[in-house]
Amino acid sequence: MSETPRELGSADIQKVLELLPHRYPFLMIDKIIEIDGDESCIGIKNVTANEPQFTGHFPGMPVFPGVLLIEAMAQTAGAICCRHVIGEKAAELKTKQVFFMTIDKCKFRKPVVPGDQVRLHMTKMKQRKTMWWFRGEARVDGVLVAEAEIGAMLVTEE
Repeated sequence: MSETPRELGSADIQKVLELLPHRYPFLMIDKIIEIDGDESCIGIKNVTANEPQFTGHFPGMPVFPGVLLIEAMAQTAGAICCRHVIGEKAAELKTKQVFFMTIDKCKFRKPVVPGDQVRLHMTKMKQRKTMWWFRGEARVDGVLVAEAEIGAMLVTEE
């Protein structure tokens, strides 16, 4: 018995902007690839030297702040939660917000620097009503640079 392959979705920057309320300079993801419903996805963050955080973190030795890696994970997970809910109730929803609820088991393994492309691998652990919990791994060239478990809540006005 062969399993039918699933078609994976994606979201370019225009779709990400529709799904999330974040805007530059606080939008931390450039696109999302390999979206499997609200079960898993991979977000992409292209780290560039002209980003505002590098003027102070750290001059002469720029390192992408770990807290922004975790925010990028949360935005990636939040976008697929919004995408999932919008797909179910598109005509009914007027506004939406994603709120970060929890960060657990967070570890930073290696520094991320300008020129790196971070792939944010997010996998749903569980969901309860409008709340989702994800396990996230940030990878650069396949190497684990950070990991965390995060929780998010979607608030909609119906």
